[in-house]
Amino acid sequence: MAQKVLDSQPFSRLLGARITAFGNGQAVLEVDVREELSQQNGYLHGGVIAYAADNSITFAAGTTLGPAVLTGGFSVQYIRPATGVSLVARASVVHSGRRQAVVRCDLFTVNADGDETLCAVAQGTVLSAPSAPSAQQS
Repeated sequence: MAQKVLDSQPFSRLLGARITAFGNGQAVLEVDVREELSQQNGYLHGGVIAYAADNSITFAAGTTLGPAVLTGGFSVQYIRPATGVSLVARASVVHSGRRQAVVRCDLFTVNADGDETLCAVAQGTVLSAPSAPSAQQS
């Protein structure tokens, strides 16, 4: 179900993102690194890293708040330039209430040998979203 939701996001399809773990306050999102996702120095663009943080944070929160959630805000601290064959964003709920969750995310690049290197950390707040207008009309 989580992958189906991710696939319904045109930008996620453009990046080729996939959910590889989902449940119990956690979510893992992966993106293959390719040239068109790089910045001018050849590193993975920070926007791709921020996207992965945002989406994995929101998916993790959705496991505790339900499927109708929106990012309230998040911050990313870049630790080192991202190089490798894939990016892995591992998000875990730190605290969840009735309408809000706080989630931490560690982002790693993976090289061809499968070795991981921490490239960024993020934290965000996710809020329960009101029902969509079309759902209210049913």
